[in-house]
Amino acid sequence: MADVAEAAEQILVSTVEAPHDTPADWTPNVLAFACHYCAFAAADLAGVMRLSYSPSVKIIRLPCTGKLDHIHILSAFEKGVDGVFAAG
Repeated sequence: MADVAEAAEQILVSTVEAPHDTPADWTPNVLAFACHYCAFAAADLAGVMRLSYSPSVKIIRLPCTGKLDHIHILSAFEKGVDGVFAAG
């Protein structure tokens, strides 16, 4: 039984470590859910300080990320977002 588990783990590791053919001009589309008082304030301060981040990151301000429902995250992936970032 241990051999089967070890073989399954080797397959999983080889799949994860396999090289991916990503086009050179590809940029990920990331959606960030940010708490109004913490993370959004930091993003706002970055803008005031003229710090830049990728324009492919879209920030959605929430009153509190504790109220972020999993259905919104899943919906974002269904609509084609490559990554979701929730910061509180």
